[in-house]
Amino acid sequence: MALLAGLSTCLGAVLVLVWGRPGRRSFAFFLGLAAGVMLAVVVLDLLPASLNAGGLSRALPGFAAGLLFMAALDLCLNKDQPVPGVGYRYLKMGYLIAAGIALHDLPEGLAIAAGFGEPSRLGPLLALAIALHNIPEGMATAAPLSAGGLAPGQVLALNGLVSLVTPFGCWLGMLLLQASPVFLPSLLAMAAGAMGYIVAAQLWPESHRLHPPLARLGLLGGTLLVVWLNLFL
Repeated sequence: MALLAGLSTCLGAVLVLVWGRPGRRSFAFFLGLAAGVMLAVVVLDLLPASLNAGGLSRALPGFAAGLLFMAALDLCLNKDQPVPGVGYRYLKMGYLIAAGIALHDLPEGLAIAAGFGEPSRLGPLLALAIALHNIPEGMATAAPLSAGGLAPGQVLALNGLVSLVTPFGCWLGMLLLQASPVFLPSLLAMAAGAMGYIVAAQLWPESHRLHPPLARLGLLGGTLLVVWLNLFL
């Protein structure tokens, strides 16, 4: 189930590739949608779970580490491109989103493992919710990579690699549950910091630049999607 949840990232990428390279308006909506999903996951899922599991003393350093990691990765990707073109900017955005989603998927896999460790039906519900989360995230990864000129096969291959992080996290979670859950709060907070950086530095500025009304509509839609998942799944 963790593998299927992870592979839904590829489903999102396939949807983008089948529809073709998005235009300015649809790309603004896709980026806004991804920003809404990521922001809502950070505020409603990752940070509360980290605080509940480890308190502020564990959540704050993890969040800062996620921010610094993504900022450093951003600087590294810009190092050889002092004045990056539009294609490179979209490629960089896609790689950053992929890295952030991979960091996000690791604690998601851990969460699935923890859910199946409970006597209730929490595990399958978590797997379904994560699968639905990953579809727009796959779209958000594929759209800038495709706009940057990456071949469809390479877009799918990168999304496939990202999708494997969820089952790996589940496997790791099963091992950690046998030892100690002490690492979970930091991983959750680190994923929150990474995704927060992506939203603030990449997704929202670019989406708003392309088409502000559709960017806001996408942001609202992504946020409501996560709220709906949290309420009914």
